[in-house]
Amino acid sequence: MPKFHSLAHDAAAALGFSYDSSAPAWLHPVMHLVLVLAPALLAATLAVQAALLLRRHLRTVVSPDEAIPGQAAGIRASLPRHILTATGRQQAVLVVLSLTAMPTLYLTLELPKQIVNRVFESQDGTVAVLGYDLPQISLLFVLCGAYLAVISLNGLNKYWLNICKGRVAESFVRRLRLAVYRQWRRNHPAQRQAAIMPVLGPEVEPVGGFASELLAVPLLQGGTLATILLFMFVQDPILAAAALTVLPLQLIIVPRLQRRVNAVSRKRIREMRLLGGHLDLQLRELGSGFLPVAQSFRQLQDLRLQIHRLKFLAKAINNFLTALTPFLFYSLGGYFVLQERVSLGALVAMLSAHKEFSSPLKDLFRFYQQSEDVRIRYQEIRAFAALSGEILRPAPDFQR
Repeated sequence: MPKFHSLAHDAAAALGFSYDSSAPAWLHPVMHLVLVLAPALLAATLAVQAALLLRRHLRTVVSPDEAIPGQAAGIRASLPRHILTATGRQQAVLVVLSLTAMPTLYLTLELPKQIVNRVFESQDGTVAVLGYDLPQISLLFVLCGAYLAVISLNGLNKYWLNICKGRVAESFVRRLRLAVYRQWRRNHPAQRQAAIMPVLGPEVEPVGGFASELLAVPLLQGGTLATILLFMFVQDPILAAAALTVLPLQLIIVPRLQRRVNAVSRKRIREMRLLGGHLDLQLRELGSGFLPVAQSFRQLQDLRLQIHRLKFLAKAINNFLTALTPFLFYSLGGYFVLQERVSLGALVAMLSAHKEFSSPLKDLFRFYQQSEDVRIRYQEIRAFAALSGEILRPAPDFQR
């Protein structure tokens, strides 16, 4: 325990903050949490998640002897590889647009801080800027004009990014529908599966939407997080570390709930296909019973309710954990302002940055949830094509 205590003090001293027994009693456990416990837990969680992703990647890699005949017109076993092969050039445009949003984002965080510190808190009537003495009012309008220009550029960048993402999604949906349809047509009409419409409709469209976000969302939202963290660390490293305190808990809880959602989603997809088979049977045989269809409706309702409960539970936990960080900012950051370690403008800017911080973090969690849902959908689509065309083997997760 003494070593743990000294470790927290050494970490704080390395970041330019020294405190002793005269500091408030609450400060000691907070510094232990922010500088030792949370970083250690975050490092361990990231290591475990990286190992799980690597194992999944190695498990789903297709070896040369498993190559698929007619693969250029078929469906690859790996969804990311299929997306990059079909939309490689368009993905490059999305990457460029995602990366160019980072400089303007940093300026949207820095300019409000400059307005507070250099205009509102200045005691003089003029402020020196690049060797010129500007009146406070003139500097205020200059900085506000710069801020307006920056947010305009940021808005235009996001607009064009969304337009390009829409094109990528629709292009990939069309290609995937054609691939599934070609595999389906290769069977004799009497042997074709009747449930092709749910596959070509509601099952394919989410996969197309994911195709437009495969690289854009991790780069844009991950780059946004990195830019915000860089801004926070420039203002004060300890407060920036406080912003990451609850992140390990989010990384632990959300994936566990998502795995439960995946299992229920798989059941729902199969139940939808079973319902399609019942309806097709009723079209062929007018005397078929109503009971199987009613049972499918009831089963779909129960599965959807399970998914809603799990998703809203994950959302509620995530929102609660995200709301804990401003508590640390107000307490620890307010103490630093009173001790003149950070300026009021820096604290206000960090609070504003944290609001921006929570949004891309939620988008990354949503992307993770979407990737897991789409992975299941794609495996089911691939298994359907395999049974229809007798060319593709089902994905490893569905071998029996």
